[in-house]
Amino acid sequence: MPSRNVPGKTTKNSFEVVLFDLGHTLIHFDGTWSEVFPKGAAVLAERLRAAGYRLDPLEFSRRFNEALQVYYTSRETDFIEYTSLYVLRRLLTEFGYAQAPEEHLRSALKGMHSVSHAYWKAENESLPTLDLLQKQGYHLGLISNASDDQDVQDLIDNARLRSYFDIILTSAAVGIRKPHPRIFHMALARWEVPPEKAVMVGDTLGADILGAQNSGMASVWVTRRADRPENTAHEDTIQPDASVESLAELPSLLGNWDQRPDYHNPPNYKTRAE
Repeated sequence: MPSRNVPGKTTKNSFEVVLFDLGHTLIHFDGTWSEVFPKGAAVLAERLRAAGYRLDPLEFSRRFNEALQVYYTSRETDFIEYTSLYVLRRLLTEFGYAQAPEEHLRSALKGMHSVSHAYWKAENESLPTLDLLQKQGYHLGLISNASDDQDVQDLIDNARLRSYFDIILTSAAVGIRKPHPRIFHMALARWEVPPEKAVMVGDTLGADILGAQNSGMASVWVTRRADRPENTAHEDTIQPDASVESLAELPSLLGNWDQRPDYHNPPNYKTRAE
C-alpha cells in the first residue's frame, strides 16, 4: 500500500488514491441513444399507465423527453443534480398527479433504465486494470455524474465493478455534479488524503479533468471514446496532466508518473475512436 505522506519519508508511488469516472471510462454505451431512449421512455409510460395513471404513452414520453432535455441543459451550468425523479414528479404534477407515490415513480424509472442497461458494456481493460491497481495498493473510488443513483448502482453491479471501490459517489445522491470541487473533496475525505496524493481518471474534459484541477488533483484523460462535442468545446482550454487511450496504460503511467512525457497537445482521439 502506498505510504502516507509523512514528513521525512518518500512515497513509493506518486499517488495513494485513484478516482474513476464511470460512463465512457470504465463502461461504454454500445447503441444509439436517440433510438434507445424512446424505448425506455415507452416502458416508463406503460408502467405508470399500468399503475393507474391515465396517460397517453406517446404524449407522455414526448413530454418527459422534453423536460429531461431542459434539465440536462441547466445542470451543465449550475452543477446541481435535481435527478430524473424530480423531473418526473414535476411532469406528473402537470398531468394532475401531484401526489404520486414515490414507489410508482421509482418503478417507472427502473423500467426505463432496464432498457438502456442492455447497451452498456464494460471496457475489456476495466476489470484487469482495477485488479492490478488494487493489488498495487492504490485506494480506488468512483465519481459519476448521473441523474439517477440507482441506475448507476445497477450499472456498476452489472459490470462487476463494485468490489474494487472503497467509495462510490453519484451526483444524483449528493446533489452536486463534477466539476464542482466539493464532490471530489467528499471522495477524498474517505481516506483523509490531500488532493495532491490523488488522481482523477475520466473521459470528459469539462467534468473529470476540470474538476480534478479545481480540486487540486492530478488528472488523466481517457481518450478512446472522447470524440464528443462536450470535449471538442474544451480541448484548447482544458489540459490534462496526462492522457491514455486505453485503461491498460494506466498502471504503468501512474507507476512512472514523474517520468511521464510533458502533455502539450491533445491526442488525435478522433482517429483512435474510428
